[in-house]
Amino acid sequence: MVLMRRIFILVIAFFCINTYADSGKVVGGALYDVPSWFTDSFLDVAEDAQDALDENKTVLLYFHLDGCPYCDAMLTQNFKSGENLAFIKKHFSVVAVNIRGSREITMSESESKTEQALSEMLAVKYTPTIIFLDESGKQAFRTNGYRDVAAFRQVLEYVASKSYKNTTLSNYIEAQQNASQAYTFINHASLQVASNFQEFDQPVAILFEDKDCTACEDFHQNLINRKDVKAELDKYLFVRFDAYSDEKIINFNGKKTTPRQMVKDFDLNYRPGILLFDEGENITKIDGKLFSFHFNTVLKYVSGKHYQYYPKFSTYLRARQAELLEKGIDINIVD
Repeated sequence: MVLMRRIFILVIAFFCINTYADSGKVVGGALYDVPSWFTDSFLDVAEDAQDALDENKTVLLYFHLDGCPYCDAMLTQNFKSGENLAFIKKHFSVVAVNIRGSREITMSESESKTEQALSEMLAVKYTPTIIFLDESGKQAFRTNGYRDVAAFRQVLEYVASKSYKNTTLSNYIEAQQNASQAYTFINHASLQVASNFQEFDQPVAILFEDKDCTACEDFHQNLINRKDVKAELDKYLFVRFDAYSDEKIINFNGKKTTPRQMVKDFDLNYRPGILLFDEGENITKIDGKLFSFHFNTVLKYVSGKHYQYYPKFSTYLRARQAELLEKGIDINIVD
């Protein structure tokens, strides 16, 4: 069923700043400005790509949305200050694209689109999305959602070295990292053990971590240890694999695979990454940092089978938010 195979990555910011009179309210939205040093030419992508090539740089398209706290964090920590700022300025030409924007962007001599139309064409459904362009102006690599400073540096070096031409980000990071700096896997009461998922039809959440994960400790300490999050996870068979492992797994259709292969097949380039299944079908993936409200909502979207009635997660998120607000419940999207 095509609907059930759709993958929506879930850093949704469309509803960050809505309020409802005489009911609950949404808090945590962020007001921000993009840095003044970003490229602001005639928004001609092909020309920007050529100019960047002449300067030995790569074009970086920063897709964002007004009020998005994830966008604000990425900008503040990487593009306005911090240890990545100098590296970005040296190796990248950055163009900001507002996914609701109306500015015209020229893609080629024969094609131009508004920011919103370009975002739709490139299937940008969450913010921030970062798309790196190759020498011809085509997409070379993309990230979906917030990355912490260390994880984003891995991406930046991967793209700047043009390693995307011959290896995956996961393999690149594995080859680069120092074993003495390895992340030690953390146990969690909800984690179970399974390697054969054939004909397993209850909700399944498969967590992928690895020794080079820079965000996994925060994920355990500040997200899945929360009582409300644990209550949602308990509705799943929740299992974890090392993303670098070649351990044999029987997947839902009875075929053999490995964690390493699953990461590649589902294009998971963030750790911790999560695949969510129901009735043997992959419904969605979490491939970026989420705060508890969005994390819990996507878990509920799958375990409650709401995907059957809401083809897009964004539509369900809107309905869920409205339901809570009408009950007078405040929503803190950065809690």
